[in-house]
Amino acid sequence: MVSNGTECGGQDEWSPSSWRSKPIKQVVTYDSQSALSAALAKLSSLPPIVTPTEIVKLKSSLKDAAMGKAFLLQGGDCAELFSYCSDDPIDSKIKLLLQMSLVLIWGSNKPVIRIGRMAGQFAKPRSSPTEMVDGKEIPNFRGDILNGFDPAARNPDPERLVSAYFHSATTLNYVRGQLASGIADLHNPLDWGLGHVRDKGLQERYKKIVHSISDSLRFMRTVGADTAGQLQTVDLFTSHEGLVLEYEQSLTRRLKHPAGSISYSSSTDGKGWYNTSAHFLWIGDRTRQIDGGHVEYFRGIENPIGIKVGPSMKSDELVKLLDIVNPTKEIGKVTLITRYGEGKVESMLGQHIEAVKAGGHVVVWQCDPMHGNTRSTPTGIKTRSFSSIFSELSSALKIHKEHRSFLGGMHLELTGDAVTECTGGSEGLEDEDLSLNYTTYCDPRLNEKQALELAFLVAGHYREDGEL
Repeated sequence: MVSNGTECGGQDEWSPSSWRSKPIKQVVTYDSQSALSAALAKLSSLPPIVTPTEIVKLKSSLKDAAMGKAFLLQGGDCAELFSYCSDDPIDSKIKLLLQMSLVLIWGSNKPVIRIGRMAGQFAKPRSSPTEMVDGKEIPNFRGDILNGFDPAARNPDPERLVSAYFHSATTLNYVRGQLASGIADLHNPLDWGLGHVRDKGLQERYKKIVHSISDSLRFMRTVGADTAGQLQTVDLFTSHEGLVLEYEQSLTRRLKHPAGSISYSSSTDGKGWYNTSAHFLWIGDRTRQIDGGHVEYFRGIENPIGIKVGPSMKSDELVKLLDIVNPTKEIGKVTLITRYGEGKVESMLGQHIEAVKAGGHVVVWQCDPMHGNTRSTPTGIKTRSFSSIFSELSSALKIHKEHRSFLGGMHLELTGDAVTECTGGSEGLEDEDLSLNYTTYCDPRLNEKQALELAFLVAGHYREDGEL
């Protein structure tokens, strides 16, 4: 057990298991404790999925985002399924994130940090532990890491924890292999697929952006500016919500800090506690209690972390939370993922920005325009409006500028597939179109066309606003 130099609940000591002494939300109850112990013992013996070198590299990049020198694009599935561990779904996400990042680089004139909600986003918090199915109350589906969507598989199964590890490791292994093999090589032509844009004026505008990007890439190749290999591959980091703390504890290892890195912990042996399940983890809006188990766990790991900030967050509570998880005020350590909804962002974001400034913290401000804009159709289908999503993003950009702050990134639930889960966008999807290809097992995602269009709109906002 080691000290991280801060107090939480009157205790200065931290270990990967100290969260067990705190109250915890989203509790998981297993039928067999012996089966759970066996699964956790197995996880504890398996090798890390990610390395301290990669984690520190991401944290260094996020420092630039906090200072307004880079932009963070984070996206992927709401709830990743084990079945998504397949080449086509993974390839489509890599390509979509690459295309979006190119558009954002063109618009903002800043490097873009790419983080996928993938290779571990298998758990989802639920507002209720149970639901009614065919007149019977059964446990809610809480993600493949805990139980199955089939009503017959709703009891939490410890073996799924081990299966989650192997699906995460396999996904990331494939991502690394594809990046090394040239899937992100910008010399390869990209299929921008703008035929879905019905508005001719908008289509021409987007085509001009694509041509500008393509011309820039051709020019770099012609003059030999890409000979160092920068255009052959990119960094793509992984992330998930750190919801199942038994799993996260089992993959938290005391490892040597990478050479040349700066440690803000009080360790004297050159080592720190790294969560090796992902490069970046976040605390959800439902589990961010100051005296809770999730905050206790997150305050001790070296990884960069995110905190979801919803409309119920009080300004003083937010600063207290930052003081606990980042007492040394390390820049790049914390990303605040705001998710107010288009109707509340104007009244909430500004006061939170000023409170964080007054508290002496420099964070990455990231807008999640998805979760605060969820609605149900008259027939009970959960969806989100593209116009509401862009409205919250636009407001966030404006408010940060007014407060001399930086919107450091956006956090999106998206897929590279042609789903019909969110309405609007240039495709003109309406409520009655949702049934065409509604495949999510949890929250609605932007499809590949809507996600790319959102990148175009955000890039255009930067250009029009003169933020170059």
